[in-house]
Amino acid sequence: MEISKKFEHRFIVNFSKYQYLLKELIKRDIKIKYRRSVLGIFWSFLNPLLTMVVLTIIFSAIFSMTIENFPVYFLTGKLVFDFFAQGSKGAMMSIIRNGAIIKKVYVPKYMYSLGVIFSNFVTFALSLIVLFMVMIATHADFTIYILYAILPILLLLMFTIGAGLLLAALTVFFRDIEHLYGVFITMLMYGSAIFYPASIIPQQYQFLFNLNPIYALISLCRDSFLYGQAFNTGTLLYASISSVIILILGIVVFYKYQDKFILNI
Repeated sequence: MEISKKFEHRFIVNFSKYQYLLKELIKRDIKIKYRRSVLGIFWSFLNPLLTMVVLTIIFSAIFSMTIENFPVYFLTGKLVFDFFAQGSKGAMMSIIRNGAIIKKVYVPKYMYSLGVIFSNFVTFALSLIVLFMVMIATHADFTIYILYAILPILLLLMFTIGAGLLLAALTVFFRDIEHLYGVFITMLMYGSAIFYPASIIPQQYQFLFNLNPIYALISLCRDSFLYGQAFNTGTLLYASISSVIILILGIVVFYKYQDKFILNI
């Protein structure tokens, strides 16, 4: 209990002391991401929009009878998944890529991981503007439940931070995780029902969706943006528990091994 209190106090003090650095890291990562790009940050709008248009043309005819408002259905799933995928992958390499700085200057190491995650969260937040534009264009209903989306988005952020910290710590010691995670993310994308309805999957494999926390978060966001309905209690509970567990696990593992990073980067 005493160790937990010391850790909590140390975390709060360090975070307050270095929050200015976090802001600079977020700015740096956004600038690097769009460096040498003519359109710059406008790609945050164009990328999901163009992808949606292409896949809507391809898949809307196939799933038009089973998916209500395919553009909003697809875009909601894509934005949620892309934030998790890009945020966690960026955080995974954040310690290794900043190894030279870590060896010379003391900064709480988790700041580098959080900087990548929050820079991707800024992009995600901007992309929601595209989602609202598509909702207007497709005559989707704007209900009070859209405000409830704050909850699954917060859970998504917690889940991504936890996964990012966990991956960042493990990748320092096991570099093969970088390549294995790329395969895992691809499998996760196809298992999250982003561009197809989960109902087309045979019943004996439906449990895979129930075990997928990213699919749960996507479903909650679709309830808010697309269906305009209250969250399914079971889905919300599973997403909440998963996000809290992953966040705690990521913090504990990162904190436990961070002093050994400098010997392996």
